[in-house]
Amino acid sequence: MTNLPGLTPRALKPLSAAILLLAVGSALAQPKLNVVASLPDLAALAREIGGQAIQVTSLATGLEDPHFVDPKPSFVRVLNRADLLLEGGAELEVGWLPPLVDSARNPKIRRQGPGNFVAAEGVRLLQVPTGPLDRAQGDVHPLGNPHFLLAPDNCSIVARRLAETLSRLDPTHAAIYQTNLAQFQARLDQKVAQWRQSLAPFRGTKVVTYHKSFDYFLDYFGLELVGTIEPKPGIEPTPAHINELIPKARQLGVKLVIIEPNRPRRTPERVAQAIGAQLVILPLMPGGQPAAKDFFGWFDYNVTQLVNVLKP
Repeated sequence: MTNLPGLTPRALKPLSAAILLLAVGSALAQPKLNVVASLPDLAALAREIGGQAIQVTSLATGLEDPHFVDPKPSFVRVLNRADLLLEGGAELEVGWLPPLVDSARNPKIRRQGPGNFVAAEGVRLLQVPTGPLDRAQGDVHPLGNPHFLLAPDNCSIVARRLAETLSRLDPTHAAIYQTNLAQFQARLDQKVAQWRQSLAPFRGTKVVTYHKSFDYFLDYFGLELVGTIEPKPGIEPTPAHINELIPKARQLGVKLVIIEPNRPRRTPERVAQAIGAQLVILPLMPGGQPAAKDFFGWFDYNVTQLVNVLKP
C-alpha cells in the first residue's frame, strides 16, 4: 500500500476510523425502513432487531385485547406508508386487521407480499384443534393458540426470521440487523437463565387465568394451568361455570389467579378470595404496565410480579 505524502501509518489510523464512522453514519442517514406492527409485542421485538435503522409503529396498545382492537381511520394511513407489516398470524387479528390492510391499498403488505411478515410461521403452536369446530366452542383459533410470544424460545424463532426479512428489504443495513440479532439472542439467553432461576422454586404451582393467554409462558417456566375464568375462549364467565371452577380450584390447591390489565376484575377477585389464591395482573403485551414498556422490561415485570406474590 502506498502511503499518502506526509502521512505516517500512525496518522492514518484515526483517518481510517473517521472514514468508517462516516460510512456507518451515511448508511444510517438513509431513509429508515417504515415498519408497522399490529401489536406491541411484535413492535418491541422489531425495535430490538432493527434498532435505529428502522421506524416502528404499533397499531394496538398494550392495554387492548389483541383479538378486538378498535380500528381507527389513522391506521389506514399508517399502513398505506408501511414498507413492512408485522402481524401475529394464527388468526389472532382476523377480526380487525384484514379490512384495514385492504383499505390501505398497499400491495407490499398484503399476504404473500414482500412486506408482509406473519410471526406465527415457523412456530410450533399449542392447542391446535383436531376435530370439527363450531361457534358453540367459543372463540377457538383453528390454527392454535396465538399468544406464542410469551415463550422466549418462540421469540428467538421470530427474531431470526425478522432479521432475515429486514436484511432482504433493506440490504444496506443487513450487517446492523445481524449484529442486533446476535446481541439480542445473547441477552435473551442471559435473561432466560435469570428468569428460570427466579421461578424455579415455584415450578408446579397451579394457576387459573382469565383467558388462555398465558399458556406458553406458564408451560415454558413450569407452572400448571388448571382452569380459566372464561367457560370457553372469548365467552364471558357464567355463574354456573364459576360455581364449578371454585371447588375444583380449591381442591387442586390453586395458588394464583392471573388476569390481563384490560379484564374486568370482579369475578377474578371473587374466585381468588374463595380459593385463598393471590390475584396478579400481568401485561399480555409490552405497554400493559408502565414498567413493562419494552421487550425485556415486559418479561422482567411478569417474572418479578409472580415471584413477589408467590414467595413466602
